[in-house]
Amino acid sequence: MSFIAVALLVAAVVAPAALAAAPDLPNVFTVTGVLSLPYAEIKEPFSAYFDTKQNKSRIDYYGGVVKTYQLPGDGVSTFGISRKVAPMTTEEVLNQINCFQVNGTKEAPITIQTVLPDLANFTKTGHEMMNSLNCTVWQYSVKIGQKKNVYTIWLADETNLPVRYEMFGYNSLLGSHYDKYYVDYVDWDTPNTSIPSVIFDIPEGMILLQIFPGPGEFHQHQVNPMHEYIHDNDEHIHGMFDGYKKDYSKDYKDDFEHASRLHVFKHNLRYIESQNRRGLTYTLAMNHLADRKDRELVSLRGFHRSPGYNGADAFDESLTGKRVPDNLDWRLYGAVTPVKDQAVCGSCWSFGTTGTVEGANFLKTGKLVRLSQQALMDCSWGEGNNACDGGEDFRAYQWIKKHGLPSEEDYGAYLAQDSYCHIANVSNTIATISSYVNVTSTTEGLRAAIAFKGPISVGIDASHKSLSFYANGVYYEPACGNKPDDLDHAVLAVGYGYMNGQGYWLIKNSWSTHWGNDGYVLMAQKDNNCGVTTAATYVVL
Repeated sequence: MSFIAVALLVAAVVAPAALAAAPDLPNVFTVTGVLSLPYAEIKEPFSAYFDTKQNKSRIDYYGGVVKTYQLPGDGVSTFGISRKVAPMTTEEVLNQINCFQVNGTKEAPITIQTVLPDLANFTKTGHEMMNSLNCTVWQYSVKIGQKKNVYTIWLADETNLPVRYEMFGYNSLLGSHYDKYYVDYVDWDTPNTSIPSVIFDIPEGMILLQIFPGPGEFHQHQVNPMHEYIHDNDEHIHGMFDGYKKDYSKDYKDDFEHASRLHVFKHNLRYIESQNRRGLTYTLAMNHLADRKDRELVSLRGFHRSPGYNGADAFDESLTGKRVPDNLDWRLYGAVTPVKDQAVCGSCWSFGTTGTVEGANFLKTGKLVRLSQQALMDCSWGEGNNACDGGEDFRAYQWIKKHGLPSEEDYGAYLAQDSYCHIANVSNTIATISSYVNVTSTTEGLRAAIAFKGPISVGIDASHKSLSFYANGVYYEPACGNKPDDLDHAVLAVGYGYMNGQGYWLIKNSWSTHWGNDGYVLMAQKDNNCGVTTAATYVVL
């Protein structure tokens, strides 16, 4: 046999194996699994129902807290509909289950949503263990501009069903991995017949609350978030980032910074959307911090606590035995100045301090005067404060006892940076204090202090991403610390109350009105969450 004939024979034998097509994946199935987003610190359980025979699909998130339906042939709309059933909380209702709908259009018809990738372009790369199962590994890679995306799926040898699907992206401009997510499939059912049609019906008695205007890429994404991960479709993110840059006047110096900020924005958006699917007592939203890296957010937290006695007077415990209102908001009485933005400066300690002094001055004089944070930043170094690098309220009080606190008008505007002290050039100080008080670390103690003494300076644990993007509702973060050493941010407690049976503290922050509910957060009283009662102080004029 000639060399050419042998070569052709070998090619005929080897080529089919090398180019073997990936096996067909089921087109009718139910499966539970977990979507993991490492860069967003999210592990989101889901259950999926997919039926090509009925041309319907449904995906539930976090044990059914949120249910999404993709119904191309529903008959309600020519181009299909998507629905999302989710809890909604307002000041009037708690976790009311509602149904939201998006109608498809000719340009963007609704299609059923699988949780499995299309394996048409995948090639087999080998065998390995995954989640304790022997698996065949299939992979597909594509380069788009300066990005290289590698998609890998592990199929169990015994069943040919997916065990894990992973996307891993590298950006040569950033010189780092810009994206990674994976789906672990846990419990499969692949029936020979269709899934019971009732699975695709919304719960009985459910009223359609709202039809989103649109369809709009963002609304379609809201009612079908899995589309982004299975089909690697992030067009809505680019559109939202363009809007974000415009809304907050963001201007990046070069392509590298733009790509880096988009990377951070994408993962913060994913985190926010996933958290909102959990049905928490609060909701998150994108804000001016959405393009900031974790290490940049640390600079907003400048509360440095010193152990030991801080020189304060003891709290008058008799106040806790007196009757106080069930709800109180000092803003309604004119005791609270407008929310400010400390900017990229760890000066929060100066805002908590001036806030409680402003409130005490109002209660004494009946006049609300904006006092100077900048004076404290510039001039209280001798007491141990460090301007933009952090400080403590009691050190600021010690300085005020010696010098008084001038108004912002007399001293000058807040600069969000260290500057020269010129207190000697100010002829008039608005507030002088005689002492300061440590509030007893109990709910009753802080309620009494707020009721009888006005706005109170408090320290909190603000290190959790959930607080960075808080929008509304009663904020409760189980991972929040409440020990003295956990506190890293100073804020102002200006009231308290109840929402849907949940006790809260009304907290004024210094991250601008773009953050939270016009700059405020309702922090849960439960378990002294985030340490609101741990290190509260006020002044005596």
